[in-house]
Amino acid sequence: MVQLTATPASALVDEPVHIRATGLYPTQMVTLTASLKDEKGNLFQSRAFYRANEAGEVDLKQAPSLGGDYVGVHPMGLFWSLKPERPFMRLLKRDVMNSPFSVTLALHDLVCLHELDTDQPSASVVVQRWFLRHGTQRVQIREGRVRGALFLPPGEGPFPGIIDLFGGVGGLIEFRASLLAAHGFAVLALAYFAYEDLPELLMEVDLEYFEEAANLLLAHPKVQGPGIGVTSVSKGAEIGLAMACFLKQVVATVCINGPNAIFDFPLRYRDLVILPVPSFLEHVQTDVSGAMNFRNFRGDPQDKLNQQSVLPIEKAQGQILFIIGENDQSMKSREYATQALEQLKNHRRNNGRMLAYPGAGHLIEPPYSPLCYASRNKSTGSLIMLWGGDPAAHAAAQEHAWGEIQKFFRQHLIQTRSQL
Repeated sequence: MVQLTATPASALVDEPVHIRATGLYPTQMVTLTASLKDEKGNLFQSRAFYRANEAGEVDLKQAPSLGGDYVGVHPMGLFWSLKPERPFMRLLKRDVMNSPFSVTLALHDLVCLHELDTDQPSASVVVQRWFLRHGTQRVQIREGRVRGALFLPPGEGPFPGIIDLFGGVGGLIEFRASLLAAHGFAVLALAYFAYEDLPELLMEVDLEYFEEAANLLLAHPKVQGPGIGVTSVSKGAEIGLAMACFLKQVVATVCINGPNAIFDFPLRYRDLVILPVPSFLEHVQTDVSGAMNFRNFRGDPQDKLNQQSVLPIEKAQGQILFIIGENDQSMKSREYATQALEQLKNHRRNNGRMLAYPGAGHLIEPPYSPLCYASRNKSTGSLIMLWGGDPAAHAAAQEHAWGEIQKFFRQHLIQTRSQL
């Protein structure tokens, strides 16, 4: 009898699943598929072709996929190769508290090159993928101007504190914060536009808002001082780097594919205003898929006229980790990180380092998340933004970077306290 098992059947989304099929004929060819529907009912699917061994088994820890959405030995390939049925959809978990993603894994007797909707699988199993560990507390934050959600791990604490910032998608995105909380951090998912009573559009970055959020987090009885961390991506990484430069509360900053200068909108902090590097719409290119490539959209921070827009990274007192996807099609993130590190070196500072991942795109997310190569972005209206990335290389980058991010924060947030 054909059996398909997936262990564990219920786990955090960043935990691997061991998939195994038994009861097949020796050397039998089969198709394994994965499918899930997001909270809006959008379908994501993947498939891979496998050959059973002489014992009639397929173990994804050892067996190579011979074709489909990926090739080679990839135990979690069915998860990270999920693709939207409708093009340009990004898989985003909105409600992290009440429901997991349910992924249906199925085994089909043949190599299925046609649509699988009408084909009855020989075996199937449902796997639950959670973004929240049992006992984690979510606290809605509406204090002063600050809007967000604070995730506190189970236990008395105090826990190292982190602010989590996303980019141009706006609103409140919680999945990374809730997942970091599962690993022992107190994390504030911070909204800064297009949420509740915050501005609908981002026209200016007011750094005092983020300073208020940092002070609020540090004042929480379950958050250990004396400093906090920031994890950030894209536009959020620009803000994260600015926080590292100007806010003494920030002692460890992760910038995922962000710039080293102010882009798009001015940044204001007390009496200081930093104007953005100019942008050039005529430099935007269209990919064969119809997505817009913004890599050359912004001017070069190194140009003499743009020097006043470059962030004074040499003022940062804490540690900075740049995480870079070398196939980022949204911005020249490797170039910007290199410039920032050179700036530190010129000021005899050594508090920054870069992890660069060949083949990874712009949206480096927690492990086993499907690559989003291009998607519609609220901040650009109906335009489709090209993010880039090769699926297998991007998946490897996400898995490695996630471990490095946690290691970085443990080293520089917990160590900071022990040195006092």
